[in-house]
Amino acid sequence: MEARYPSESRTILTDLVLPGETNPLNNLFGGELLARMDRAAGISAGRHSRRIVVTASVNHVAFNRAIPLGSVVTVEAKVSRAFTSSMEVIIDVWVEDRQSGDKTKANEAIYTFVAVNETGNPVAVPPIKPETDLDKQRFDAALRRKQLSLVLAGKMKPNDATELKALFV
Repeated sequence: MEARYPSESRTILTDLVLPGETNPLNNLFGGELLARMDRAAGISAGRHSRRIVVTASVNHVAFNRAIPLGSVVTVEAKVSRAFTSSMEVIIDVWVEDRQSGDKTKANEAIYTFVAVNETGNPVAVPPIKPETDLDKQRFDAALRRKQLSLVLAGKMKPNDATELKALFV
């Protein structure tokens, strides 16, 4: 299978925060933001694999900044690394000031998707070929995150987590 670039999976969703999507403080519900991130990440993983994809896990979410009612929100997702059938997708969330047009990073997340066939069985996905320095950093870190997850789940012995061990040696 031929490698694909992260930019080929780049997905950008932009929308407004409406009154029915806010909490009593008039900020976007966290669950609404999670749904937006899941949609963008799913499109990104589908673009990379050209397959049906399912959310396998939400590995990390950071709600760093509240997103107020009326804000313009942009969710940007890109596959950072592909494994056998799974893909790590990194999501950045930006809030745009309506008057100045300035964009500020508000939140971030890392999701894992698995490509499946029509019967729901995992299928192989193409590898990723990082392009930019940031792509390369995210690509390398993805393997460490995967190994940590496997060790914590008891699916990998700590001594076999070579990328993690390298951080401490």
